[in-house]
Formats: sequence, structure tokens, C-alpha cells
Amino acid sequence: MRGRILVVDDEEIPRLSLAEILRLEGYQVSTVGSGQSALDLLNGDNFDLIVLDLKMPGMSGVEVMRAARQLAPETQIILLTAHGSLESAIEAMHNEVHDYILKPVDHRDLLESISKGLARRAELRRRRLLLHQIESSIQQLKGVESVLSPKTVDQRSIPLAGGVMIDLARRELWRGADRVSLTPTEGALMRVLLENRGRVLTHRELVSLVQGYETSDFEAPEVLRPLVSRLRRKLTVFGGEGWIVNVRGTGYVFQEDREGRGAEEGTN
Repeated sequence: MRGRILVVDDEEIPRLSLAEILRLEGYQVSTVGSGQSALDLLNGDNFDLIVLDLKMPGMSGVEVMRAARQLAPETQIILLTAHGSLESAIEAMHNEVHDYILKPVDHRDLLESISKGLARRAELRRRRLLLHQIESSIQQLKGVESVLSPKTVDQRSIPLAGGVMIDLARRELWRGADRVSLTPTEGALMRVLLENRGRVLTHRELVSLVQGYETSDFEAPEVLRPLVSRLRRKLTVFGGEGWIVNVRGTGYVFQEDREGRGAEEGTN
């Protein structure tokens, strides 16, 4: 199969017609007739690209687009609308959708856009794999350095809010009988955040300090989002999911006086 595509449109005939065209082109296609059904699928399945109708009853295409960006940040989105507006175009740009196409749709133009969107998705996946390989190599080098150098880290048992303790050398958080281990990258992120408590760090700064390489303003949030999400889930054990605060469009700040999801200033 050339790619997995989800078609979301409340109108049955255009939805099925487009699905048939895409299948004839060799794509694996799923279709749904509502925004909520689309999100249900995205919660349990992976798609390379979504063709999304903007105007639908119930959950609108804009709401689906925003939620899809959180559930599947690398999945490319093409918006279709018969009622284009400056507001919806700006919203699409803000959510970094791949394309914004007015109805009636020329299927040749749509197929070309889909091809480009899938190529972009493949490039993002290639970069993510490369970043993972670089991260693994960096951690291996750090492991070698720790063996060769007897002077390594003596920063242990650092107190956090609510009686929580962290051992940066062992990458462990604990309070009473509750104990959570961090991965090397999660530990590195925690160290950087603790060293800069109360200071907003940009996405690019964090990638540079945690991962050890430079990246673009576009790529940096994509690199950080899953890492921050995993670390927040582990902090939830101690009621600290709100300690890592998102400053929308800028980066993150570590504030232990912030508790719960309501303390966040944005999304991941």
C-alpha cells in the first residue's frame, strides 16, 4: 500500500466517491462520517494523512484538526471546504495543516496534494528515526564517558515539592513507597528543567540542552512533545503533572507550585 488515508466527511456520496478514487490509486483508505468517529479511530490507529471536511454537524473540522494535532502530530491533514474564510485559513496555518483546498475539488489537484503530503510525512518519520539514532549514540557516548571518568555526578536526593525526591544520577523519583524510573532522555530533560527552575526555556534551547543538537523552530516542538508528555505522565504519580508548564508558542518552564492539568498554559 502507498499510504494509509482517513477520509472524514459527513456527506456520504462525496466521501465514498473519494475513497474509491484513492483505493484505485493504491492507497489504503478508511472513511468516517463525523468528527468524533475520526478521533475514535485516531485514538487506536495510525494514519499517514487525513482528508478532512471543514464544515460538519456536531464536531467541526476545526475541532477535529486541533485534536488530531495532539493525537497524531506527524499525520498530515488536508482541509476541504466550500466556505473558505480568512479565519479558517489562519487556523489551518496555525495548526500546520498540509493543504487547504476549496470545493468543488479537482481530484487531480487533490491527488497531487496527497502525494506531497505523504512525502512530507515520510520525511518527518525519517528525521525522527535519525534523531532517535543520534540520541542513542549520544547516550552510548555518555555511558563510555561515565566509565572513563571517575568524577561523575554526585547530585543526589534533590528535594522537590510535596516531599518528592529525585536522584539525577540514578534517574529515579520517589516519595514513600512510590518510586518511578526515568529514561536517560527523561532524566536529561528533568536535569535541565531543575537547573532552570522558574525560567522559560524555548523549544530550541531544550532540544539543544537535552539532545545535544540544533534544530529548527518547526522541528523543535515536534521533538519535545512526546518526551514532555511521557515525563508528565510519570510525574502524575506524585501529583506533579502540572509542574512542567507549557508557555504557548514559546517553550516550557518548571514550576513546582503549579499542580494538576489546570496549571498548564497550553497544550503539549
